[in-house]
Amino acid sequence: MMNNIITDIKALQEETLLNLQNSKANNTVRAYKSDFNDFGIFCAQNGFKSLPSDPKIVSLYLTHLSTKDAKMSTLKRRLVSIGVIHKLKGHYLDTKHPAIIENIMGIKRRKGSFQKAKKPILINSLKKIINVIDQQKKEEIKKLRDRSIILIGFSGGFRRNEIVSLDYQDLDFVSEGLKINLKKSKTDQFGEGSVKALPYFNNTQYCPVISLKKWINISNINSGPLFRRFSKSFNLSNNRLTDQTVALLIKKYLTLAGINSKNYSGHSLRSGFATSAADAGAEERSIMAMTGHKSPEMVRRYIKEANLFKNNPLNKLKI
Repeated sequence: MMNNIITDIKALQEETLLNLQNSKANNTVRAYKSDFNDFGIFCAQNGFKSLPSDPKIVSLYLTHLSTKDAKMSTLKRRLVSIGVIHKLKGHYLDTKHPAIIENIMGIKRRKGSFQKAKKPILINSLKKIINVIDQQKKEEIKKLRDRSIILIGFSGGFRRNEIVSLDYQDLDFVSEGLKINLKKSKTDQFGEGSVKALPYFNNTQYCPVISLKKWINISNINSGPLFRRFSKSFNLSNNRLTDQTVALLIKKYLTLAGINSKNYSGHSLRSGFATSAADAGAEERSIMAMTGHKSPEMVRRYIKEANLFKNNPLNKLKI
């Protein structure tokens, strides 16, 4: 009887671990593993055990990161990653242990928590990027792919992995514009899905719907991945792009447009949409509905950024 109970408990533990592993999006798990690998290297170099670890060892690691001028957001993300990997492997780690929390508070007081975020790509910069793509002396098909990625990424407030995960079947062209069915995203772990609507723009040069239609027509894509790689012989493959490729494309065209790409990241299209929408007076809820943010905190940061000059008291002065 007791042996059966023990067997049942073990089976439940294994099933629970499997559920935990499947609760995270693949990209999220990869990010956790990448963070944990850095912690593992630190432990190996100093003769510590990384799995399972100890709060005091984790605290030392966070101090180590702080001496390398890591941002507070990086420290917090690494801590979350270490905790999650422990959980996925069936170990418990008290990430709220005083040795960790009090150390983080001390680091925050000594160094401050302000971080200079990467810049959003605003409308003027977006137009410069599209103009420079159109001016490139390269095959029309590649220009249409790249401009569509940029315009769709900005207009839909998409994450990079959401852009590259799009399939032709996710698109629904209607008289008003385009409906995009998002099967799953970072904040939609249960795969309930959502729909983003992109209307036609008055300025056709920068219209994401028209650009995407042209890309589909020239590429003859009628199923499968929407944005694909080109082979070395410049044939369109069946393989979808990676989110890293999207980030590189953004930086490449920023540089060609005469904009310092070091100040931007692959996230700059998404943050650019939110900031531009806030500047234009869009409501917080409507921005969140498009970007998929579950918490208003990040969106309020974009609104605050947009209002820095808009509601600046210096505008009232006559100098």
